[in-house]
Amino acid sequence: MTAEIYRDAWGIPHLRAADALALARAQGRVTALDRAWQLEVERHRAQGTSASFLGASASAWDVFARRAGIADTAGRCFAALKERDPETADWLRAYADGVEDGLGEGARRAPEFAETGLVPGRWEPWHPLAVWLSTHILFAGFPAKLWREEAVRHLGEDAVGLFATDGPGTSGSNGWLLTGERTVTGQAVVAGDPHRFIEEPGVYQQIRLACPEFDVIGLAVPGVPGIAHFGHTGPVAWAITNAMADYQDLYRERLRRTADGGVEALDPDGEWRAAVRRVETVEVAGADPVEVEVIETARGPVVIGGPDDPGGFGPVSLRQPPRVTGDLGFGALLPLLRARSVADVDRALDRWAEPVNVVLAADVHGGVLHRVAGRVPVRGEAGRTRLVPAWEPGHEWRGWHEMPRGDIDNGIAVMANQRGPATPLGVEFAPEHRAARIRELLERKARWSAREMPAVHRDTHLASAAPLLDRLAALDGLTPGAGALRDRLLGWDRRMDADSTRAAAYAAVRGAVVRRLAEHPAFAALAVPPACPEVFQPWLALLPRIGFALEHLLAAEELYGIDRAATVREAVEEVAANPPRGTWGDTHRLAPWRALPGTRGDEPGLSGDHDCVLCTSAVPGLTDLSARGPAARYVWDLARRDDSLWVVPLGADGVPGSPHHRDQLPLWTRGELVPVVTDWNLLTAETPLPPDPYAAREAVHEQLIDGFGTVRVLPLDPETDADVLHAWVSEERASFWGMNGLTAQQVAEVYGHMVTLDTHHAFLAVRDGAPVALLQTYEPEADRVGECYPVEPGDIGLHLLLAPAGPGGPRPGWTAALLTAFTSYLLGGLGRRRIVVDPDERNEKAVARFLRQGFAPGPAVVLPEVDLPDVYLPEKRARLAFLTREETADSP
Repeated sequence: MTAEIYRDAWGIPHLRAADALALARAQGRVTALDRAWQLEVERHRAQGTSASFLGASASAWDVFARRAGIADTAGRCFAALKERDPETADWLRAYADGVEDGLGEGARRAPEFAETGLVPGRWEPWHPLAVWLSTHILFAGFPAKLWREEAVRHLGEDAVGLFATDGPGTSGSNGWLLTGERTVTGQAVVAGDPHRFIEEPGVYQQIRLACPEFDVIGLAVPGVPGIAHFGHTGPVAWAITNAMADYQDLYRERLRRTADGGVEALDPDGEWRAAVRRVETVEVAGADPVEVEVIETARGPVVIGGPDDPGGFGPVSLRQPPRVTGDLGFGALLPLLRARSVADVDRALDRWAEPVNVVLAADVHGGVLHRVAGRVPVRGEAGRTRLVPAWEPGHEWRGWHEMPRGDIDNGIAVMANQRGPATPLGVEFAPEHRAARIRELLERKARWSAREMPAVHRDTHLASAAPLLDRLAALDGLTPGAGALRDRLLGWDRRMDADSTRAAAYAAVRGAVVRRLAEHPAFAALAVPPACPEVFQPWLALLPRIGFALEHLLAAEELYGIDRAATVREAVEEVAANPPRGTWGDTHRLAPWRALPGTRGDEPGLSGDHDCVLCTSAVPGLTDLSARGPAARYVWDLARRDDSLWVVPLGADGVPGSPHHRDQLPLWTRGELVPVVTDWNLLTAETPLPPDPYAAREAVHEQLIDGFGTVRVLPLDPETDADVLHAWVSEERASFWGMNGLTAQQVAEVYGHMVTLDTHHAFLAVRDGAPVALLQTYEPEADRVGECYPVEPGDIGLHLLLAPAGPGGPRPGWTAALLTAFTSYLLGGLGRRRIVVDPDERNEKAVARFLRQGFAPGPAVVLPEVDLPDVYLPEKRARLAFLTREETADSP
């Protein structure tokens, strides 16, 4: 057995293999089959090349990815991993190979490839690290330091505390642990829900990985092997939330250009030292390319500004642990899969790097774990909160913090991005509301079962509503309509349920208050963010900052002279005059992110709100739509793994329209979970793919074409390949080939005769096991073309017939990729000096195809008719074109 794929009723893959490497390859393969589009989008985003097929909307991210050095950092981390942890490096290589195995088939399933013309690319072993870094580089919210810089500049130091919320960051995750004394089984339960942007396909992949060493269920990140964040091995289970730690610094840089075109940076010792500089180009579909100046100082990559940009924030560099250490923490992933106890999980997480997480774990022996995992630098207080000057001493990193541990109180531990064990490591944390509410709910019963946990996931009580409701209660002299609205809200149960009209009315009043505060002259200086890259603008937008900090702003003793009572009065009068016409769920609807924004039917209305346990975040004052929410829910039962539960927002399959693309959405919307199934007898074996019919045939040439796949050039077998060739040459588009009307047997006879010749040869080209082209070569002096131009030594002729495009239509890039392989074979493999082609002059597509590939146009000639025993070739007016070995070598 190498690897087997099984599926449960929800299409969730269960993989079984002979060893960890075969299993990693199987995980890569099944992910490519189910999530090819997602994998390729993430790979391109990590490399800053996504705008090449997504267009201008993706260019801002690509520029940031280039300037931040995401791909380069990932490459460095993999190079270091090969030295210090070759087992993990080989494991990553196996995963990448598995992605390669399945990517072609997965791309054929995914309509987005045809829609964009994207051709699947080559997956390298460092790509999983790049995907991980790209996905998490903003998790610590370093752009919040830009906001604090502006807020302090315009409002003073007190603004930091007033606006101390997560803003557009990652707060919203929940996790809790009940020890065996608090469960009906006597064994622990670990449950929760990670909060992220809801993406389609989803950011988490339900999966099972089994081999003789381990058998783990959990939530994987597509593009990354193993199960990093949420897993259950049977004997032990673990889960995480974002610790809200601060482990990235921003430095103001002083840069200058040198006479030789370089860039220098002023260091803390007063010396100007050369910075790394290069110019890269971001290709943009449908628009002009964007040139990016990439600069790196001794602190790190410059992500804002440059030598010619002293205004605004000025040049700003980013320092982050993986860039400094060459370590992303992937050495923890295999030990996590092999873990049998919380002690094993603990030791594995000592190797973790980022993002920095709070971890809960429990095992069947009664062991429990509550700790922070990751790498946080020791440095001065200023670097933790604001931008610091790179040219001044005292802002260097001085080692790493020891990771704190948390308590388990009365058999319960709760993590919800609040202050806790990670407090010494961070600056801004989520309010206590979710954590306090979860503990309150759990303490209502002495013992719980796993199946009762979703009731906690679904809780919609909004404790942060209190300051606004208190302000409403203090109002008098309202108009009758506003007074009635005020009384309705004061009698509201503070639950943000989708079917609640009072929740809708509360949200409308809250939005009106937020908008009025954002328009107040006291905040005018912050209303227009300073110039900086588009990627950072969400952290600098005033209205969301006020919306998420509203509780603090309304409860503060004083707020820059703003009459908050009058503001709330105006808001409630406005809403009373134009009340919402439905329920909270009518406007609070799911709005998943898609790489290709397209039209879709109505998304479901949602319960919950930003500070509810059911954290479905909108932006008060801007929109009720929810782009962020529980990216998965899980319940890990240590008594019996098959009593565990899980769900994702959409489904297991990333292909639109497939049966398991959105089949979990109704359950997720209702707060229900699906059972975990681990009995192999209850799973369905996936039908294995038929073997490659061409694998045993020896190739004369084999070449990997980046972004296309492996091309193998096989000597033609006239009998075996006759049916394929007959189908191709019988199409109307192949009329220039001269074989329309022949039977399959006649086609076989034509090529059977060619096999006997020393001057003419035929080849079948296959790409990743599928036939894609017919290649014919000939000696020009032995062919009719030789009568029409001066043949030179080293010439070789080429005829090319491409396979039909199929139902997806034209395949951008295929012709160029195949011609690259064929010209490499003829000029390099056979050592010929020049290739001549003679397409029919009427075949304008073929003529243009060769010219695009670098062939120099030759004369139009008339090729005489040829009457052979097997085929008659009529007179043909051809357009000659030539490609020499030198021209190929000079081409980019």
